[in-house]
Amino acid sequence: MPATFFSPSLYSSVAVFLLGAIALVVSSGYSVGAALLFLGGLYVLFSRNKPTFTKQDWFVLAALVIYGLMGVTEALFYHYSSRAYDLPSRFLAAAIALFFVLKYPPRLTWLWAGLATGGLLAGSWAGYQKIFLHVDRAKGFTHVIQFGNISMLTGLFCLAGLAWACTHPNKRGWILFLGLGAIGGIAGSLFSGSRGGWIGLPLIALIFFRVYHQYFSLRLKTLLISAVVALAVGIYSVPQFGVQQRVHEAINNVTLYSQGSSDTSVGARFEMWKGASQLFMAKPIFGWGKAQYKQAMTELAKQGKAHPVIKNFDHPHNEILNNAAKQGIVGILALLFLYVVPLRLFAPGLRAESLTQRSLATAGFLLPIAYIDFGLSQAFLTHNSGVMVYAFWLIVLWGSYRAYTLQK
Repeated sequence: MPATFFSPSLYSSVAVFLLGAIALVVSSGYSVGAALLFLGGLYVLFSRNKPTFTKQDWFVLAALVIYGLMGVTEALFYHYSSRAYDLPSRFLAAAIALFFVLKYPPRLTWLWAGLATGGLLAGSWAGYQKIFLHVDRAKGFTHVIQFGNISMLTGLFCLAGLAWACTHPNKRGWILFLGLGAIGGIAGSLFSGSRGGWIGLPLIALIFFRVYHQYFSLRLKTLLISAVVALAVGIYSVPQFGVQQRVHEAINNVTLYSQGSSDTSVGARFEMWKGASQLFMAKPIFGWGKAQYKQAMTELAKQGKAHPVIKNFDHPHNEILNNAAKQGIVGILALLFLYVVPLRLFAPGLRAESLTQRSLATAGFLLPIAYIDFGLSQAFLTHNSGVMVYAFWLIVLWGSYRAYTLQK
């Protein structure tokens, strides 16, 4: 198609903007930008103008393809229905989209604007639901835990983008925009009551401190730490956020479990973790497969080796244990590879002199860190939203980071 009618760079930028902006406020919104990037990938694959892959690019491609093929292989081996190919095919779709993002990386203004818009919209909608509609836990068009955690991730990405904003000619405007996006994304998580996204916040705060502490004076560091502590206390104290209620509920759940009761959210998770661990020990290499998992857990309950509550769930609400029970050591290694690749590739950028490079590296580094956190209490990659957000933000952040690094 002639360039006058089609600008791949603008197309890429719009797709990435939508990936961040409407992910949580439109039904399957996280798929719209991703679908556009996938179509762009097909366009590049069938054209003569393909990107030149570096060794690092191959690692990103391999992480996506290996994890996707793990799911496809399991579905073929156990003769699952065609529906079982849906989630693994999304990793393969992201692998195809990688070709497009490497060839036509998005403009950074569109990338950060999409995230800031997404954070603002998610937080505003969640706040409206919680404060005016009086819902117990705010959510969008996806599972409430998925909504809260993805909203949190969006807010963290916006925080990472503040470093880039400091280099922009319109510095004040972008700092305000991304700052509001960060507040909105984090508020969306708080209004959802998704506790899993809060557990890793101390570690994430430490990462931000290690990456940017050299740019702040001792006085400013003290003020920032004081402000964060005051904000945390304020959030905990405000009833509308529901944080205090959710924390007390978790403590009560643990107390009840220690007294022998598993009929709570936390207690059920403990029992599912125990059951999944037993299944992994019984078949440690390749696991039980998704189809046999629930049947095997039910049998454990019948034998009195775990509480009957475990029969009600398709996964153990833990990413590593889910892979361990269903795919064994092979599945664990594929998952770890999916996490470790971006950690290793983005880590050097955390010490870069350029704030733009640091911002992209920080966002890319936080992606697996956040998912490891989310995966402690939820099998995040068993949901469409979890897969699409991880796979496509991985290629977008890597393509953007790589393009900026090569330009320097």
